[in-house]
Amino acid sequence: MVLLTNGRPKHISQGEFEIGVNEAGSISTILGSCVATCLYDDVARVGGMNHFLLPEGIGNTASFGVNAMELLINEIIKNGGVRSRLCAKVFGGARMIAGLSDVGARNAVFVTEFLAKEGIKCVGQSLGGTQARRVEFWPADGRARQRLLGETQLVEKAPPPPKPVSNDVELF
Repeated sequence: MVLLTNGRPKHISQGEFEIGVNEAGSISTILGSCVATCLYDDVARVGGMNHFLLPEGIGNTASFGVNAMELLINEIIKNGGVRSRLCAKVFGGARMIAGLSDVGARNAVFVTEFLAKEGIKCVGQSLGGTQARRVEFWPADGRARQRLLGETQLVEKAPPPPKPVSNDVELF
């Protein structure tokens, strides 16, 4: 699988995943409350990244945690990875909007519990907070780099609109 296009990382979005086998290339994504899991087998030099939106949902789409994890694991195994050697690095799960349910925290809990239940060692994580992240991952050797993208302004409630100022004259 070729990941590089003119030396650029392969970008994935919500509900997508990508793997690399013996490649020097990288995979990247941008996260808010979503979570990206970077899985790799450094002996087989195969790995990949997913980007899921919610921990659970209806349908067999990679936008939901369990489906996203299983699709990524299965594709890595199909390409020579061994499940018992898989290591993970997880990113995302930020709280982007105050006052709404904290989807980011639910995503973070899901991914850490999933990895523990499946016996996959989590060797690095950056979960939570209020900042978006840009993540780049090199699947052949498991290197990952994160850049925080600025503090999100949490708004509890929008202020009421100002009362209109009027210079009209009302005649009876």
